[in-house]
Amino acid sequence: MMVTIWFLVILLCLVMYVVLDGYDLGAGIASLFERNRHFKHEIVEVVATRWDGNETWLVLLGVALWAGFPLAFGVILPHLYLPLIVTLFALIARGASVEFISQNPQAKQAWVTLFGVSSLVAAFAQGFAIGSLTSAAPIVNGAFAGSAFGAFTPFSVLGGVTAVLVYLALGYGFLKIKSHGVMRESAARRGAAVAIAAVVAIVATLVAINATAAPLNLSTAGRAIAFWGLLLFAVAGVAMTVATFRRTTETVLADRLPFTGIVVTIVSVILAITVARYPVLLPPSLTLNEARSPDGSLIFLLVGIGLNMPLILFYNWFSHRTFGGKIVAEPHADGTATEIAVTSGSNS
Repeated sequence: MMVTIWFLVILLCLVMYVVLDGYDLGAGIASLFERNRHFKHEIVEVVATRWDGNETWLVLLGVALWAGFPLAFGVILPHLYLPLIVTLFALIARGASVEFISQNPQAKQAWVTLFGVSSLVAAFAQGFAIGSLTSAAPIVNGAFAGSAFGAFTPFSVLGGVTAVLVYLALGYGFLKIKSHGVMRESAARRGAAVAIAAVVAIVATLVAINATAAPLNLSTAGRAIAFWGLLLFAVAGVAMTVATFRRTTETVLADRLPFTGIVVTIVSVILAITVARYPVLLPPSLTLNEARSPDGSLIFLLVGIGLNMPLILFYNWFSHRTFGGKIVAEPHADGTATEIAVTSGSNS
């Protein structure tokens, strides 16, 4: 029972991170395709109000995995050293660029570019790492016995591309919620195209995963029903996204529907893959029970995680509530708009 609860905690952390940091990484990637410098600055400013809280879920995910399944953590870390190191440096560069954009006006555009590039690299590296978890991890006497390059497979590259497209779709969905006028129209137009590309990549991933060391296991009726039922929810999310992304009506509901559809799709696909692989945690055969900590440790750690999780949820809610509403550019006498404000309200 405890091992299942702990696994659900890890799954919650993963979903929260992918959705929350996914949209601000996607917004950063979107800034690379934006030619208007003022719009680029707006994207950075709106991400700057919440990215640190969103990344907290990644820290909690790492702690929960290390504490709850130490054997899996000890194998996953050396198995994914290179993509995880790239992810770490990219996230550091992104955080530094957000701060230096306002602190160093002379090199502002260079920092804005670094913000976009580091977001792209982090997204690809994360997808690459998740894709690498489908390759077999050799374990000898409870320790990883493979090469740091053993996880480099074509499926890992597909995972990286898929993550970039999914995050970018989330980013455009978020920017449609947060922007007005030309910027909103651009986010809607580009977001619709990227969403379709992301769906194609997700389908390719679900098909290709059966050629890896962690194929989908639909051997029982219960698994198959749950898997296909969750994919039906994903299809509904895709339909909602595609049907509403390019709507011109600017209302709170209309602007939120594309983002909501993408979130439904992401969560449904993650849960479907989880159902099809449970209880295998790491291929070819490392299960939750084999990798778990003792029940006493799990109960003790669950109290600590349980005390911290409401604080993180509150911080996420507070930052989104405080900096809710549309981003607007304050006009100058010469017609430019470089100072950014975030209007108050609940449209976050």
